[in-house]
Amino acid sequence: MIKTPYYLIDKAALLKNLEKIAYVRQQSGAKSLLALKCFATWSVFDLMQEYMDGTTSSSLYEVKLGKTKFNGETHAYSVAYADDEIAEVLDHSDKVIFNSIGQLNRFKDISQDKTRGLRVNPQVSTSEFLIADPARPFSRLGEWDPEKIATVIGDISGFMFHNNCENDDFARFDEMLTLIETRFGHLIEQVKWVSLGGGIHFTGDDYPLDLFCQRLKVFAAKYDIQVYLEPGEASITKSTTLEVTVLDTLFNGKNLAVVDSSIEAHMLDLLIYRENAKMAPCDGEHEYMICGKSCLAGDIFGEFKFDKTLQVGDRLSFQDAAGYTMVKKNWFNGVKMPSIAIRQLDGSIELVREFDYNDFEQNLS
Repeated sequence: MIKTPYYLIDKAALLKNLEKIAYVRQQSGAKSLLALKCFATWSVFDLMQEYMDGTTSSSLYEVKLGKTKFNGETHAYSVAYADDEIAEVLDHSDKVIFNSIGQLNRFKDISQDKTRGLRVNPQVSTSEFLIADPARPFSRLGEWDPEKIATVIGDISGFMFHNNCENDDFARFDEMLTLIETRFGHLIEQVKWVSLGGGIHFTGDDYPLDLFCQRLKVFAAKYDIQVYLEPGEASITKSTTLEVTVLDTLFNGKNLAVVDSSIEAHMLDLLIYRENAKMAPCDGEHEYMICGKSCLAGDIFGEFKFDKTLQVGDRLSFQDAAGYTMVKKNWFNGVKMPSIAIRQLDGSIELVREFDYNDFEQNLS
């Protein structure tokens, strides 16, 4: 039995998402790139690259990871490239997307032999959280003025629009894409490719996949462009769990259980967005607040019901623990980093990485 805590990636569950991604590619003509900012555990890239067209990145290190570990196209994007990294970014990418006209002009000469794009901010999004809203007031994420963009249209061959966020509403996606066409259609007509970014939950249950495919196909045909999608969460949703063990139980007005993990260190998005972890549904009579082992007072996974009282040594499993978790894990409090395990397609479980004190020490100085 693998010692907790550990992330368990289930390839069979992952495959269900990948098959939907491949279906969209086949039916719509749109290509799909894995968004490494969401998930970058390269031990399962062998499976993912069979169903996806490459990767997209947010930094030099992600570009290099995508180029060296994932077959297919490697798209480079960053909010801002530094002078001392741009050459290496270009060496490891097939397309480079600039966040601003200023960056495009700054690196125009060095990137002249590359396929170049520009991020465009349509000033509308589906984000429910200001911290994640790319169209928030005074956003630094992309250019928004069509007249300014028109002045550099000769220096680029594509655009990247990223304004969806956990959007499982096809009608809303359609509405925003129509808005993009209204505001920027005359510019899209002049390029060869458009990325619609990530945040489109098209692998979710009951999503109208055929309507989605048809909308993408019509959009591509209308402007004679190659469409790209950048699924992050959509590619790995419901594929991974965080396995933990109960270390202690106590009562302080509520039943509490402390586990050998931490939201601050291992599921940071829960803390950022004030959300609870997910656990397999249970309507038992015994309710517990599940708490992390760090010294942060608010290190709490959430409150859950169980069909029996929890005991020290019991194992718990937090669901949907891949997106924006493994890429954000950290060494806060020196809490042991979760290992990484994979349930292969044949059902066998392989431990692919453990972390120890040396990793903690070397992460410092």
